[in-house]
Amino acid sequence: MGMPRKLKGFNLFHNGTNFVGQTTEITLPKLSRKMEDYQGGGMSGPIQIDFGQEAIQMEWTCGGFMPEVIAQYGITKHDGVLLRFAGGYQSEDRTTYDSIEIVVKGRHKEIDPGTAKTKDDTAFKITTVASYYKLSVNGQDLIEMDFINMVEKINGVDLLSGLRTALGL
Repeated sequence: MGMPRKLKGFNLFHNGTNFVGQTTEITLPKLSRKMEDYQGGGMSGPIQIDFGQEAIQMEWTCGGFMPEVIAQYGITKHDGVLLRFAGGYQSEDRTTYDSIEIVVKGRHKEIDPGTAKTKDDTAFKITTVASYYKLSVNGQDLIEMDFINMVEKINGVDLLSGLRTALGL
């Protein structure tokens, strides 16, 4: 019987800058498929047709004002911001850690500098939308999605390879 893997520590890197000690919370990107009901003649019920990945975003909070983030606001390149989450997960029945890494390339959609109150804790919140996403566990790439280049690799299999060929890409 195994125990669940729990996050024991994490760090965030923003365009290569180490934000150790500055990031207080991260809402990791949700993976969700765009699905539509389809029921054709002769079918007794609908099935869900898969139209690909929904938009990906990462929300994160820092403990104070972040000029490095403000400097990236309004960046025009779809992948102008690089975020890398590195987390150490451990289950209570093992002494080793699993290294979970999430890489997101995109741009900041929203920057909420929070309230300004003397001698009060502050929260600087950022929402980053992604055109690229990669999830690796212990150095093995499990999911990689590159929207611009129509790449969707799941456990090493590129699900869009045939579609790219059909489109002449």
